[in-house]
Amino acid sequence: MTKTIAKDTALAEITLRRYEKPENFKGRDLARKLCLSLGLLQAGDSRDVIVDVLSVVLKAKKELSSEEIEKLVIEERKKHKLPLLGIASSNIRRQLKRLRDILILEKVANNYRMNENASLSELFEEKIERFLIPSITSRIKEYVKKIDEEF
Repeated sequence: MTKTIAKDTALAEITLRRYEKPENFKGRDLARKLCLSLGLLQAGDSRDVIVDVLSVVLKAKKELSSEEIEKLVIEERKKHKLPLLGIASSNIRRQLKRLRDILILEKVANNYRMNENASLSELFEEKIERFLIPSITSRIKEYVKKIDEEF
């Protein structure tokens, strides 16, 4: 008889990377570096629709439906002469969920907006730096302490 092993499902996660200072970046390139820095995008990844999803929500400064976001993402990718990859409705919703998971976006009824209509710098400081990261490091410390006791 095989033993069933519980799935290791993270309660919260974030990947942080440090890149060069942002002075030489603008527009989409700046949003791309942020996505890389927050682990939303992998270096060298050509499937970068998350950059456009974040960009259109930031530019809109209002609530948008997933359909509106999809339409704006397509326009954004055409404007930058990028391949229309990753623009399926299901993928757009997946990217929106990823931005919700790190507390940048929130869903109000069936629309998306910046969490609490706050600026990105406020959200990073309040939601990620003060809440998400400490909750993760606190739990890691619990594992480290338990391992110190066990071994």
